[in-house]
Amino acid sequence: MDQPTVRSVLPARTRDDLAALGPSVAALAGGSGIFAEPHPHLTGLVDLHALGWESLVVTDEGLEIAATCTIAEVAGIPPRDSWAAHPLFLQACTALFGSTKIWRVATVGGNICSALPAGPMTALASALDAEALIWRAATVDEPAHDERMPVAELVTGDRTTALLPGDVLRSIHVPAASLRSRTAFRKIALSPIGRSGSVVIGRLDEGGAFTLTVTGATLRPELLRYPTLPAAGVLAGTWERSDPGSPTRTAPPTGAVP
Repeated sequence: MDQPTVRSVLPARTRDDLAALGPSVAALAGGSGIFAEPHPHLTGLVDLHALGWESLVVTDEGLEIAATCTIAEVAGIPPRDSWAAHPLFLQACTALFGSTKIWRVATVGGNICSALPAGPMTALASALDAEALIWRAATVDEPAHDERMPVAELVTGDRTTALLPGDVLRSIHVPAASLRSRTAFRKIALSPIGRSGSVVIGRLDEGGAFTLTVTGATLRPELLRYPTLPAAGVLAGTWERSDPGSPTRTAPPTGAVP
């Protein structure tokens, strides 16, 4: 979709170029979100691709995923012997409201910052306890600086985040311990690849701790943590559903997650 109010597109080659961002100037990564609907308040875009961020960086500490990494690149992450959670990368991508053509354009950062309840990269990152690296913009009170926070806390509601005008999501970091964890993925959707009504991801850490992450049927990621693997009845009894379309409290529409 054309954005007739946009008059300029600035390729950002250094962090200083991001100073152009503001209420009427947005960061541009893949563009699948910006060009999907009208944004009459926008007069300019700042293209992040010129910064040349490496999409995927593997270290002993885990996996660094750049905000400009495409969903197709996430789906194609090669397996590693120690990464028991590897299947989750492709599984999460299938929860996207969009075809595989969109995968080649849409980015991890754009999907998370859009803060849609059914954001698959939000689900993936939250389930793996990924940490977001945010480039905070300078304000009258403090200079530009870096800040880290869990992705599950970065998304605060339906299309709302902890980002302020001028802030940029630089990358997300997936800890090595999460990559070694066993995971289970379940979703409810009208098609194998498409917008999910509910996405449920279970993660069993090496030490026995269990985390259940629910997205899609919630306004923001909901994480339930247990010191050991809980029985199904325990999960059903502690869940409070926060459905964007209904305030009704009920058990999650998930079935069993082995």
